[in-house]
Amino acid sequence: MKATSMAVTAAALAAMSGAALAHPVAPQPNSEKCFGIALAGKNDCAAGPGTSCAGTARRAYQGNAWKYVAKGTCTRIKTPKGAGSLSPVAR
Repeated sequence: MKATSMAVTAAALAAMSGAALAHPVAPQPNSEKCFGIALAGKNDCAAGPGTSCAGTARRAYQGNAWKYVAKGTCTRIKTPKGAGSLSPVAR
C-alpha cells in the first residue's frame, strides 16, 4: 500500500511541476506567430480553449495553438491539416 501511495504522490507532483512550468515562450525577434503548425505538446503558447501555454497543445496542428516561425514563412508551411495561418484556424 505504501509504495502505491508514494507512486501516486510522485505522479501528482510531476503533473503539478509540469503545469507550473508552462509559460509563453519569449517573443522572438524577426518572427511571427504561426497557428496550426505545432505538434502536440510543442506549441510556443496558446490562442484559446484547449491550451494554456507553451507545450500544452493536445493535438498536432491544433488550430488555436501557435509556434514562432521566421517572418514571411508561416503561410508557406504545409501540414497534413493545411497551411500555417497568421490567425487561429478551426481544425
